[in-house]
Amino acid sequence: MKEQAHLELTRVSIDFPTDNGPFRALDNVNLKIDEGEFISLIGHSGCGKSTVLNIVAGLHRATEGGAILNGKEVTEPGPERAVVFQNHSLLPWLSAYENIELGVKQVFKGKKSKAEMREWIEHNLELVHMTHAKDKRPDEISGGMKQRVGIARALAMQPEVLLMDEPFGALDALTRAHLQDSLMEIHATLGNTVIMITHDVDEAVLLSDRIVMMSNGPAATIGEILGIELERPRERLELADDARYNHYRSEVLKFLYERQKRPSEDNEHASGPESPETGQPGSSSEEDAQRESATTLRVVAG
Repeated sequence: MKEQAHLELTRVSIDFPTDNGPFRALDNVNLKIDEGEFISLIGHSGCGKSTVLNIVAGLHRATEGGAILNGKEVTEPGPERAVVFQNHSLLPWLSAYENIELGVKQVFKGKKSKAEMREWIEHNLELVHMTHAKDKRPDEISGGMKQRVGIARALAMQPEVLLMDEPFGALDALTRAHLQDSLMEIHATLGNTVIMITHDVDEAVLLSDRIVMMSNGPAATIGEILGIELERPRERLELADDARYNHYRSEVLKFLYERQKRPSEDNEHASGPESPETGQPGSSSEEDAQRESATTLRVVAG
């Protein structure tokens, strides 16, 4: 008997309504993910990466096909799937500790005592090296520290799948590198399944077990899947001169810039303006920010 995949996307297609009729963002996406795998989704803006993530998160329903997690269809958000956005989406009037506590209370109410919850929150703050700033509010800490708290909040929900939508995209290079190293440590320790969207080829090769490369939209689908057979733990300085690392990097670049050239202006105009955050036509950056905050709270609330 064939072993069931931990997470499976089967014949996933999705249409969004527009003034010109249905817009097909994704077409026939098929992907099986093993428990504990680290998957990166990469592709040009508008290729439906965020739409794939939102379907797994339960924020979108596929027009055709669907996502199955541990044998159950994904139809709505749930605590077994935690989301980390590029926008940290922390509540500004709460401290780092209290932002994490918000999710912990929702997930573990009646399952953990107050003392156990406190210990669990502090454990997750320690995982992201933020114990020293647990009493600070978001406006009192840096962008990288905010993102660490966002990751801790997601991990504190004890999710089976961690969904990350360009989590380090807004950070400077040095902070991004530190957080990438922290994420590798956390993944090695916890063994969560991770699906991460990125535009950074080096980040994808460094972190991933497999890189899923998306074709250009509209009607985007999976173009190629590249397995990354580099031993863990991975050290970025050692990999810089590693022939295999540079081969994988080259393969992704060839796909992006030879086999999938940037969408032409004509195609972009024909399909409607698309937000790289949502994968939907016609959404503004302000709407995206509002959606991110609302989505995080919705997922936390389960």
